[in-house]
Amino acid sequence: METLLVAFFIFILATFIGVEVISKVPPLLHTPLMSGANAISGITLVGSLIAAGSGERNLSFWLGFSAVIFATINVVGGFMITDRMLRMFKRKE
Repeated sequence: METLLVAFFIFILATFIGVEVISKVPPLLHTPLMSGANAISGITLVGSLIAAGSGERNLSFWLGFSAVIFATINVVGGFMITDRMLRMFKRKE
């Protein structure tokens, strides 16, 4: 029970710190940060593919499979948003 309480405390603390850090980022830095987040999601995608490809149909397979789906959605959506933001900064002809 104590481990669950510590994990919950860390989760809440990380949520508050994340909100504070992200809210202080100026709009011009959002595009580079999105690119970095996409790179991290790509690494997550590779790790989830390894977990899902373990060959056994147990909990790690299903967690890996769901991680593949969510990481793919995150990577594709991140690149779409980054592309849209970069088009906003192009010079109009």
